[in-house]
Amino acid sequence: MTGFLEARPRVGYYYTGRTSGAQIIEKIKKLTVKDFQAIPVVVDRSSSVYDAIVTMFLEDVGTLFVVDQNSILTGVLSRKDLLRASIGNKDLHTLPVDIIMTRMPNITICYKDDTIHSVAKSLIEKQIDAVPVVRESEHGLEVIGRFTKTNFTRAIVDIMNNDMF
Repeated sequence: MTGFLEARPRVGYYYTGRTSGAQIIEKIKKLTVKDFQAIPVVVDRSSSVYDAIVTMFLEDVGTLFVVDQNSILTGVLSRKDLLRASIGNKDLHTLPVDIIMTRMPNITICYKDDTIHSVAKSLIEKQIDAVPVVRESEHGLEVIGRFTKTNFTRAIVDIMNNDMF
């Protein structure tokens, strides 16, 4: 039952050789994004950079997802993108976000059935804070959530508190 012993006919019980640490790692590798994803924070592609900055502060997030009128992902805005755009003499009220956003195919995405382990590896490898959780639609990739470093940390804390298993 705990994974330390297994049974076989005519052999009886035997030690599997697995430790409790190995069992926890196996369980973590099976957890999916849908159990830990957060609500996405999106802005319209025609929004101004000023509006995006205000949204980022009001929502207390580090990444905004840029969508069109059908909620289809068109880009991503990070704090660095907005900071870079605000340096200089540009009018942030008239500068649209679709000029400064990161576009496909340079956007890392995930699906709700991806494992949190694989998405966390992507966050580390790409050195980003969040990825949009998307689903395929007739128009493109529809944003349905976000997965962040905080979501992964929450998953680990839940496991350590024994809330997940």
